[in-house]
Amino acid sequence: MSEQEPTLTTPKASAMMSQRLPKRLIALLIVYTAASISGLVAKQGVLFCLLTLFMVIAIIGRQKAALIMLRGYTLVQLGLISMLPVIMYDPDNLIVGPTTVYLGEWQSKLPDYVIFIALIILSLLQVWVAFDKKVKAWFKPKLNLNIMS
Repeated sequence: MSEQEPTLTTPKASAMMSQRLPKRLIALLIVYTAASISGLVAKQGVLFCLLTLFMVIAIIGRQKAALIMLRGYTLVQLGLISMLPVIMYDPDNLIVGPTTVYLGEWQSKLPDYVIFIALIILSLLQVWVAFDKKVKAWFKPKLNLNIMS
C-alpha cells in the first residue's frame, strides 16, 4: 500500500502562487501593449491606446480596480465584436465576395464570416483570461479601489 499525501494547499502555498503573474495574463498584457503601441504609432485612437496602457500598468501593480477594468474591457469588447456583423451590414452598399487580408507579404481572400468568427473567438479567449481564478488571485483583494494607492 502506498500512502498518498493530502493535496491541501496551505495559506503559505496559496500566497506563493499569487506572487507570480499568471502566464495567460502575461500573454494578454503583451497583446494589449503591442496593440496600444501600434495604435499610438499609427495615431489611431490615441486616447483609447493610452487608457489601455494605463490599465496594463495598473494590472502589473495588482490593483483591484484594474481587475474590474479588465473584466469590463473584455466584456464590452466581446459585445461590440459580436454585434459587428449587424453594425457593418449595409444593404445599399453590400459588397458580395471575400475580403482580401494582407499580413506582410502574405495575402489571402477570406469570407467575412471567417473574420468575424476569428474575432469572436479571440474575444472569448480574453474573457476566459479575465475571469480565471488564477488571474483573480494575482490582484490584492483587500485593497481599496483607489488606483493610485
